Amino acid sequence: MSSSPDKARHTLETADLVCSATAVSEAVTRLARDISVTLADSFPLVLCVMRGAVIFAGQLLPQLKFPLEFDYLDLTRYGEATRGGEISWRVLPGTAVLGRTVLVLDDILDQGNTLAAIREKLLAAGASRVYYAVLTEKDIGRAKPVRADFVGLRLPDRYVFGCGMDVGGLWRNLPEIYALKERNE
Repeated sequence: MSSSPDKARHTLETADLVCSATAVSEAVTRLARDISVTLADSFPLVLCVMRGAVIFAGQLLPQLKFPLEFDYLDLTRYGEATRGGEISWRVLPGTAVLGRTVLVLDDILDQGNTLAAIREKLLAAGASRVYYAVLTEKDIGRAKPVRADFVGLRLPDRYVFGCGMDVGGLWRNLPEIYALKERNE
């Protein structure tokens, strides 16, 4: 997708609304309650997967009323593409994970390859337990190499954007979640 404003607007105008801003907000509040029940006494290290999870983390963290440490990691499988490729690590967490309970926040659990790679890195670095909270999980109809402990919303197997998820680097800032029109429509 080209980055012209007109093409970006056209992408949004022709997309299908999948989840309203209200549904997203309610899912984040439910996740905060569930995470608090499980992790409130563990003083976890919370890691935001950049860039996609920044909106999710910004909504979730103020609702977690227990002590935690926060850091981030940055890796990608997509770049400008709409299909995942090789994992490219940009930033590993700066905070030591040795012996820690870690909560990884991500925008979407799609095929699970990215979260599986994160789990492998964190366990190799000595994390005692790794939990995953994802704003969304895509129903792809097959097994994934990892499962999320906390899932906000379930999505159809379509290319989605908004709430931190992008299309061609754009529209992460939307409060709702949209799906690209299916090619046969």
